[in-house]
Amino acid sequence: MTKQAIYAAIDAKLSHFTAISDWMYHHPEIGHKEHQAASMLAGELSAHGFAVEMPYAGLATAFKAVYRAGDGPTIALLAEYDALPGIGHGCGHNIIGCAAVLAAIGLKEGLGEGCGTVIVFGAPAEEGAVDNAGGKVFLIEHGAFVGVDAALMVHPATRNVIGGSSNAREALEIVFKGKPAHAAGAPHEGINALDAAIQTFNGFNALRQHVQSDVRIHGIISEGGVAPNIVPERAVIRLYVRASAADYLETVVEKVKNCARAGALATGAEVQFRQTAKRYKNMLNNSVLSAVFKANMEALGEEIEETQVAGAGSTDMANVSHVVPAIHPYIRISDSKLVGHSREFADATLTPAAHAGLAVGAKAMAGTVVDIFGRQDLQRALSR
Repeated sequence: MTKQAIYAAIDAKLSHFTAISDWMYHHPEIGHKEHQAASMLAGELSAHGFAVEMPYAGLATAFKAVYRAGDGPTIALLAEYDALPGIGHGCGHNIIGCAAVLAAIGLKEGLGEGCGTVIVFGAPAEEGAVDNAGGKVFLIEHGAFVGVDAALMVHPATRNVIGGSSNAREALEIVFKGKPAHAAGAPHEGINALDAAIQTFNGFNALRQHVQSDVRIHGIISEGGVAPNIVPERAVIRLYVRASAADYLETVVEKVKNCARAGALATGAEVQFRQTAKRYKNMLNNSVLSAVFKANMEALGEEIEETQVAGAGSTDMANVSHVVPAIHPYIRISDSKLVGHSREFADATLTPAAHAGLAVGAKAMAGTVVDIFGRQDLQRALSR
């Protein structure tokens, strides 16, 4: 078992996987509809000798792919492949999915017997733009990580960073129900649901001054009436509430709901709440895994920052990190200033720099797995 053999296998298949990543860019699929991307990645694993189960955990676009190389630790690599509505792969999930699968296939080609088990979990719908987002939370609830000793993934960025923080997140839909009436002839007969939604946003704006600085409250009015001359009978807010600590998130979510209750009370509307996605926790990057990953990046000739990125975003990989030792490092795909969740970021995933980053991410993950398989001190540290 040598890293050189594994890296050579990764290099041999790199052009094939960059082509898959580029294809995913041109054919983006939003969460829970990633049928082509998931089937393509699972098919690659199956063709290389992995035992593949798809659908998995009750999700049509989730999969589990297993390669057993004897007794030893069980390491999971996480693949994402969902795109953002209207933007495409503006978070680089095409890179993420291909890097995880390429790393796993490289390990399978280069590992000897008696090392351990490599699992690739295909986890759909990480982006919260769709209902029931949070594929990794579904996997956790299914028991997918029972017996897993460590979990890894990489995320594209403009810098190499060991790992970043992420906020806990609640995804809510708030529905106001009013009463329609002629907006000019008999407005007094109506109950304006849109007014309730607007009052709620005013409440959010007042609330922001009185919550901790890490809190984010942001959303849209997705429904606000059907015609100017009809008092809006129905209005809908879709929003995210984020905080760096899960327990404080609970407090803020209740305050947010009180803003909506106040808006409903002020206008006479009814209000209902619905969680639109699984709640995401805050990321806990494992220090042992981070150090090993950093060493592998440096051995590949890459500079990697130890400073944790203070991220205000959220990821369901954070939920995994509360169950098993896990890392979520960032891999450079561009030296240009890019903003996540943008078309410019999506376009950057097509560049030679992004293809090189895909290779580096796959190799660094594979090298980290090799170190865990071969070092009992790491195995003991991860089991504490």
